[in-house]
Amino acid sequence: MRQDKIIQWILMSVALTAIGALALIAVFIFKEGLPLIFRVGFSDFFLSSQWRPGQGQFGIFPMIIGSLVVTAGAMVIGLIFGLGCAIVLTEFAPRRLATFVKPAIELLAGIPSVVYGFMGVVILVPIIRQYLGGPGLSALAASIILGIMVLPTVTSISVDALRAVPRSYREGAIALGATRWQATRMVVLKAARSGLVTAFILGMGRAVGETMAVIMVAGNSLALPTSVLDSVRTLTSNIALEMGYATGEHRQALFATGVTLFVIIMVLNSIALTVSRQRARRVPKV
Repeated sequence: MRQDKIIQWILMSVALTAIGALALIAVFIFKEGLPLIFRVGFSDFFLSSQWRPGQGQFGIFPMIIGSLVVTAGAMVIGLIFGLGCAIVLTEFAPRRLATFVKPAIELLAGIPSVVYGFMGVVILVPIIRQYLGGPGLSALAASIILGIMVLPTVTSISVDALRAVPRSYREGAIALGATRWQATRMVVLKAARSGLVTAFILGMGRAVGETMAVIMVAGNSLALPTSVLDSVRTLTSNIALEMGYATGEHRQALFATGVTLFVIIMVLNSIALTVSRQRARRVPKV
C-alpha cells in the first residue's frame, strides 16, 4: 500500500512537470515582455507599422497581419487537401490503401522544417516569380509551404474523427436511400464536426508557430502587405531574425512579440478544446 502511494506521487510529479515547465515559460516571457508593452502603449505596439528598434519604435502591426495572412492561406490549403484526403481514406478508398497512405502522410511531420523551406526557395519561389510576378519570396509561398506542413496534423486528426463516427450512421443513411457521398456529406461530416474543428484549429496553431521555413520563403519585409505576392514578416520570424543581436528595449520588444504569439496560440487552443467539448456533448450516443 505504501509502495503504491510512493509510485502514485512519483507519477503525479512527472505529470505536473509539463505544466510546471509551461508555467515557468509563461511567467518568464510575460515578465520580460509586458513592461515594454505598457511603456510603449497598446496602440503604438499593436497598431503601429513602425518597427525601428534603434529609434525606440516597436510597432508590430505588419507582423500580426503577415502572420494572419500566411496562417489563413496555409489553413485553406491544409483544409482542402487534408480534409479531402481524410474523407477519401475513411469513406471511399480500399482499407488496404488507407493503411498505406495515412502513415505515409504522417511521415511528412518528421521532415525538418528547413527542408521544406529549402524546397520552397529552390522550386516554389522561382515558379511564383515567373508565372505570377513579384519577388517570389512572398506570403503565397509561405502559405503553400505551411499548408503542406500542416497536412499531417489536419489529415491524421480528421481521419480519427471520421472513423469514430458509428457505422450505424452510414448504414442508416444509405438504408434511407442516400448515396455514399450524400451519407458522408450530410451525416458523417456533421457527426464528426467536433473532431474536424479540433483538427483545423490545431493545424492553425502549428502554422502560427512555424518559423524556419517561413523565414526562408516569406521575404521578411517589414512593410504592410497589400497582396499575397508581397513579402511579409511573421511574429515568429521577427523573433528569430533579431534575437541574436537585440539588447535592452529591443530585446524586451522581442519578448513582447513572444507574448503576443503566446496569447494567440493559447486562444486558439482554448477555442479548440471548448468547441470540441461542446460538440461532443451534442452528439447523441448510440
